Amino acid sequence: MAEKRITKPAKDLVSTVGDAVQETAGLLGQSGPLKRGYGLASGVLALVLASLSLLGVAAFHFPQYLTTPELRHNYSPDVIRHILFATMVISGSISLLNVLFKRRRGINAVAAVIVLACVVAGGTHVPLKDFPDHTPYIGLDWFILDLLGSTVIFAAFEKLFPLYKGQLLFRREWQTDMVHFAVNHFIVGLALLTVNFAIHRLFGWMANDTVHSFVQAIPFFPQLLLCILAADLVQYWTHRSYHEIPFLWRFHAVHHSAKTMDWLAGSRQHILELICTRVGVLGALYVFGFEKEVMDLYIIVVGFQAVFNHANVHMSWGPVKYLIVTPDFHHWHHSSDDVAIDRNYAAHYAFLDHLFGTAIKGQTGFPEKYGVQGDYMPDGYVRQLMFPFRSQK
Repeated sequence: MAEKRITKPAKDLVSTVGDAVQETAGLLGQSGPLKRGYGLASGVLALVLASLSLLGVAAFHFPQYLTTPELRHNYSPDVIRHILFATMVISGSISLLNVLFKRRRGINAVAAVIVLACVVAGGTHVPLKDFPDHTPYIGLDWFILDLLGSTVIFAAFEKLFPLYKGQLLFRREWQTDMVHFAVNHFIVGLALLTVNFAIHRLFGWMANDTVHSFVQAIPFFPQLLLCILAADLVQYWTHRSYHEIPFLWRFHAVHHSAKTMDWLAGSRQHILELICTRVGVLGALYVFGFEKEVMDLYIIVVGFQAVFNHANVHMSWGPVKYLIVTPDFHHWHHSSDDVAIDRNYAAHYAFLDHLFGTAIKGQTGFPEKYGVQGDYMPDGYVRQLMFPFRSQK
């Protein structure tokens, strides 16, 4: 009897844990609205923050392998510790309150356990020891900071200035785009290594000190505008070739297969297209020899526009819409309406499409549908990664 009394609580515990894990896994596989008043929305928030906290603790333990050198030289570990502490407190408080009030106890219990694991693993007190600076790495810190920043900034834009009101945060196929987002961030080290190697091999012979001196003598702001123009000219023709050359379209179709436009949709991009485009754009900027400060600001501009122009956002742009690329302009590029096919290629300057005759003119309203015509792209990261190499029947 004693053995049975001990075994039953153990079985109950295993069953409870299993149910909580199953509930959490099931939730991550779903899409749709988060019902209010059931602890679901707050539970999801707690789970996301807890998971990011655990990744942050792991990054403190193994910074040489999990953090990006270009980033870790520019932020304060103490500031990151404060952010980590706040994230753990918020997640832990939300999850414990929901568990106490019996609101979606499964997912909230998982979040609470993850926060506890963070504390056990050292939390904000993990010491930073000396480590080598040139080791293979994945961009875990870049993933965490960009996900937090994108969620806070662009999700707020989407709620304040929505193009399609009522569009869901967890819309269909969000899981696929989140995997694209994660992979493209985690392999940042490999991607940068590949891009830098290709740039020096393909464009190194074109670098000229006289050209560099001339360009760097231009004042900062005009030089930045020139840098963006040079990048966008390469981007425009590269982008256009992805549409007009059937073999290249197989790769670019992955990006166009998103049926819902939001801040996460821009992450859906085949890794080979991402690398080839970066080689072309950064190669051109390398040849011109723009100042480092200009290049740094350009990276911020392109990063912001790449996300913002895919976001579910609509604002009144006035005549500016003929000068720069806005979400309205780029949304039409992603439309599967006949009028939008192979139009609006520019990434920064909308006037390039007007100059080269590829801008949609006189179009009012907003796209009715997005995605590739025929809807032939499979869902799932791996299937989309392999799609260009499948036989095209």
